[in-house]
Amino acid sequence: MEIGVIGAGSWGTTLADLLAKKGFTVTLWAYEKDLVERMGRSRENDLYLPGVALSENLSFTSDLTEAVAFKKVLVLVPPSQLMRQVMSRAVPHIAPDTVLVSASKGIENETLQTMSEVLNDLLAPDLNRRLAFLSGPSFAREVAAGMPTAVVATSGDSEIARKVQEIFSTEVFRVYTNDDVIGVELGGALKNVIALAAGVSDGLGFGYNTRAALITRGLAEMTRIGMAMGANPATFSGLAGMGDLVLTCTGDLSRNRTVGMELGRGRSLEEILAGMNMVAEGVKTTLSTFQLAQKLQIEVPIVEQMYLILYQGKEARQAVTDLMLRELKPEGV
Repeated sequence: MEIGVIGAGSWGTTLADLLAKKGFTVTLWAYEKDLVERMGRSRENDLYLPGVALSENLSFTSDLTEAVAFKKVLVLVPPSQLMRQVMSRAVPHIAPDTVLVSASKGIENETLQTMSEVLNDLLAPDLNRRLAFLSGPSFAREVAAGMPTAVVATSGDSEIARKVQEIFSTEVFRVYTNDDVIGVELGGALKNVIALAAGVSDGLGFGYNTRAALITRGLAEMTRIGMAMGANPATFSGLAGMGDLVLTCTGDLSRNRTVGMELGRGRSLEEILAGMNMVAEGVKTTLSTFQLAQKLQIEVPIVEQMYLILYQGKEARQAVTDLMLRELKPEGV
C-alpha cells in the first residue's frame, strides 16, 4: 500500500515514520524544499523532530502532486489554518478510491469551520465518504520514541474508521474507533485553548488546585460547544476529549501550554511566537472558538478570558481574578 502524508511538522513526520515502519511505502510532503533535501540525506527531520532516525521506507518530496497521486491513503497534517489552501491544490490529483485521514486539530478562522467542514467544501461526494479523522492524547516525540499511546479514529462511514484503525495500529500505538466525527474534532481543537489557559496559570505561579479547576471547567465549556453542534457529550469523557485535554494541560511537551506559561510570565505573544518554529494551534483556535461560542450564544468564560489576553491585551493575572469573581452558581455542564 502506498501512502502519502501531507505536512512534515512533528506530528506529520511521526505518523509517516510509524506507517513506514509498519512496512508501507510512504511519501512525506514538506513545503520547505531545503528540509526535504536534508531529510533525504540524513533520514532526520532536524527542524521539527530532531534526533529521531526515520525509516528507510520513507521518501520525501516538496512536489504536492507526487505526494498525493496514486496513493491508497492520504494522511493530512498541515496546520489547520492552511488545510484549505494546501488541499485546494491537492484535490485534483487525488484518486477517487483514496482514503483520507485528517490529523490536524483546529477551527478555521475565517469560516469557523472544523476540518471536516473545510474538507467537505473541497472534496467530491465519493471522497467525502472516505474521509476519517485521527485524534487523541499523543505527543509526537513520545509516539516517535515508541511509548504506548492510544488515540481515536472517527468517520461518517464505520468501515472507513475500522480500516484506518487497522492501518495505524501497532503494538505501541492503539487506535479505537468512534462514530462521533464532530465531537472528536472539537475535542482535539478546543483542548488547545484550555491548555493555553492552564499554561497561563502555571506561568503565574499557581498550583495544582488552579490547574485542576481549569481542566474541569474547561471540559465543561468544550462539552457545551460540542452539544450545541450535535456532538455526543460522552465523546468528551474519552480519549479525544478528557484524554487529550489532560495531556496538553499538564505535559511539558505541549506547545500550547508552553505559550500560555510564557504569557503568564509576562512575555508578549509576538515575542513568544517569534521564538517558535512549530505551530501552537490554540492561539488561532482561541479566536475561532470565541467567535463560534458567540454565534451559538454559549457561555465560555475560560475561552473568553484567553481571547481577551491574546487579542485584547488583557493582563493575565486580571483575567484569573475576573474568572474567580464571576457570579456564584451551581456546578453543572
